[in-house]
Amino acid sequence: MGDVMTTVTVSPKYQVVIPKEIRESMGIVSGQKVQIMSYQGRIEIIPLKPMEEMKGFLKGIDTSVVREEDRV
Repeated sequence: MGDVMTTVTVSPKYQVVIPKEIRESMGIVSGQKVQIMSYQGRIEIIPLKPMEEMKGFLKGIDTSVVREEDRV
């Protein structure tokens, strides 16, 4: 997936429209919840996924943790 950047206009009600190419590339659908946050001088929108969709997304991740001997 390539990065997509475009310009949008903030409405008088402080609303913005997520452009179609970005919605499609991120799989964002109407009614979907997103998180919005300020991060290092920019605004980030993070699509929230239903828990059912998250099942197995960490498959194969290394869960071992290196611990100091006195922390076992």
